[in-house]
Amino acid sequence: MQINLISDTVTKPSPGMLEAMMTAEVGDDVFKNDPTVNKLEEKVALLFGREAALFFPSGTMANQTAIKLHTQPGEQLICDKYAHVYNYEGGGISFNSGVSCRLVDGHRGMMTAAQVEEAINPPDFYHSPLTSLVCVENTTNKGGGACWDMEELERIKAVCHQHHLKYHLDGARLWNALVAKKESPKQYGDLFHTISVCLSKGLGCPIGSVLIGDRETIQKAVRVRKVFGGGMRQAGYLAAAGIYALDNQLQRLEEDHNRAKEIGQALQALTYVKKVAPIETNIVIFEIDQSQISTDIFIKKLEEKNIQIIGMGQGKLRMVTHMDYTEAMHQRLLDILGSL
Repeated sequence: MQINLISDTVTKPSPGMLEAMMTAEVGDDVFKNDPTVNKLEEKVALLFGREAALFFPSGTMANQTAIKLHTQPGEQLICDKYAHVYNYEGGGISFNSGVSCRLVDGHRGMMTAAQVEEAINPPDFYHSPLTSLVCVENTTNKGGGACWDMEELERIKAVCHQHHLKYHLDGARLWNALVAKKESPKQYGDLFHTISVCLSKGLGCPIGSVLIGDRETIQKAVRVRKVFGGGMRQAGYLAAAGIYALDNQLQRLEEDHNRAKEIGQALQALTYVKKVAPIETNIVIFEIDQSQISTDIFIKKLEEKNIQIIGMGQGKLRMVTHMDYTEAMHQRLLDILGSL
């Protein structure tokens, strides 16, 4: 039995999803003539209470497009030091948009409104970059799947409004936050100028993200997506997977969260596990006591049992639960952890 907990991106389409993909009605989406892509975009926009949405091949491209739309070269965005847009998008902020980042030292990838306000450069001081955008990530990947507090997000929105800043949400795992905190998409739609959501993580699609905003912004995003090489032709086969996932595979995310918490409890019981970060959703980040066993040896021992996890550096390891991680796999993992 192979158990892959490297990420929630390792899933394969379910039989129902494959059926939906193979029977999708398609057209040329570059000409906006793919009915299934159009249906997905309309569905997601309506879900968040916004005017429009645009289908992208990746979350990175969706985020980078939003940053391009909201900034000009030489300006600066504010984000937490753990932010995905800064750490894991290949330096795209500077390469694609010519923008720098003002990093905030938040808690588990989450900053406060007071920290955001403190990080804003005076707009009339031309020696420093003009602050134009605030980016937040929910849930926080590097922060261990942590969920933002809605009231803090609202306070940051007020700061953005006061200082005439745009506000973007990297919602790659927003679905997990919605289920964990029993929130509604429209709560987020009311807060942000743009939101990106990923379909290929917890929802189990093979590919795809969606950028959400007002009609004018999304119309501009079509051009930026084209420049970035993101125009797709008969993309309805992929969009059908997203529609199926939203209709059938959203609420089951709670299973992933419960299993992640049980893994955390099992790890906490091991004498050589130094620390387990708080677990709210489907990401488990923990630290090994290097004086007892190295992370490399720990990973190797799990690999010998056909279990794959990932190292994050500095002694930190990560496991991510997902829809292809079954109850049988879960019980086997718990048994193996208890016997190592």
